[in-house]
Parts: sequence; C-alpha cells; structure tokens
Amino acid sequence: MTSTVPAPVTRTAEGSALQAVLLDMDGTLVDTEGFWWDVEVEVFASLGHTLDDTWRHVVVGGPMSRSAGFLIEATGADIALAELTLLLNQGFEDRIDRALPLMPGAARLLAELAAYEIPTALVSASHRRIIDRVLTSLGPQHFALTVAGDEVERTKPHPDPYLFAAAGLGADPARCAVVEDTATGVAAAEAAGCHVVAVPSVAPITPAARRTVVTSLEEVDLAFLRGLITL
Repeated sequence: MTSTVPAPVTRTAEGSALQAVLLDMDGTLVDTEGFWWDVEVEVFASLGHTLDDTWRHVVVGGPMSRSAGFLIEATGADIALAELTLLLNQGFEDRIDRALPLMPGAARLLAELAAYEIPTALVSASHRRIIDRVLTSLGPQHFALTVAGDEVERTKPHPDPYLFAAAGLGADPARCAVVEDTATGVAAAEAAGCHVVAVPSVAPITPAARRTVVTSLEEVDLAFLRGLITL
C-alpha cells in the first residue's frame, strides 16, 4: 500500500458533531465517469466488439476487476483481465492528460473544507496510478489521506475503503459525511456506517435513511454537511 496514514486528526469546529468528510473521485469531484465508458467502448471496438449502452449502468462506480470482468464475460472478448486493465488505465490516463474537468462546485467545496481545517479524505475505486494523476488537478493539499481501490483487500461496494479512511483520520464513521455519485459507492459508505450525500452522475439514486440526494455539488457546503450529523 502506497498511501500514507497520518496521525489521527480529530479537530472539528466547536459544537459540530462532524469529524471528517470523505469524498469519492470519479463522477463526484471530477467529471470522468464518461471518460471510463468512452475508453471501454474504444478498447472493445479494437477487439472487434460493440458494447451495449445499457451496460454502462452495470460497470459505473465499481472496481476495475468487476467492471472489466463483466465486459469480458458479456462480450466474450479474447483478452485476459490483467491485459484489459492495463489498456483501460492507459486509455484513461491519455484522456485526463488532455482534459480533466472538475464537477460544478467541487473546487469551492474543497477550498471551504480546507479553510475550516475539516479532516478530508479522497476515497476512490480507481487505482493509485490514476489517483495520483488526478490529484495534480484537485490539489493534494486538500486531502489528509487518499485511498485507492488497489490498496484495500476489498474495495467498493464493500465498506473497507471508508472504514480505512475514517480510521486514518481518527474519526468515527458515524460522524463522517461521505459524498458519492454511484449506487456502488453509496453502498460502501452506508455499510461503513457513514452519512451519505449522493450526487447521481449516471444512474438515479433514491433518498433513504442516512442518505440525502442532491442534484449537484453546488448544493453542498460545510453547513450542509454539518447538518447531516445529529449525534
């Protein structure tokens, strides 16, 4: 594991039950969910296969092993999972090197969390090599900790990444606010016991207990996140 776990951070605003904010990356902070699908379409086209657009909802938000494995099985493509993973990561890196648009409200939210010294982690199913490239645009200084999908034994939809992030920040998961854009990420955060803000990017997400659905990060600020934690 290449991420570094800092000393526990427990500082929060006086009177607030919020201890930390944990943020997904693709589709939440950066507008890249479409990039992944475009790369998948191109790679499989080079292998002689056409992807069904309805599969996009199946592969979004999950770990590379799950999405790539599903597409191999669905198409019958003659390619090993390891080789396909390499091609997809390379294709994605090429795209983010050309352009990496942030989601509306992302830069403002990160700046606000930093200004108020809210312990913040980036928690992604993407591999470390991808996260490190994206961090150059997001600003690594905004995160006390980053967790990649290839650095935990079980990534999303399992709770492990969020439990690891909360522990690394010295926070109680029940006092963490998570921002996610996919059902897979929401499932991981809820299984970890966190409060979730869902900002759907590809497929709809319905509100539920301990889950608030908004249409854009522009609706989310520190006051909003503090209001979620009512311990």
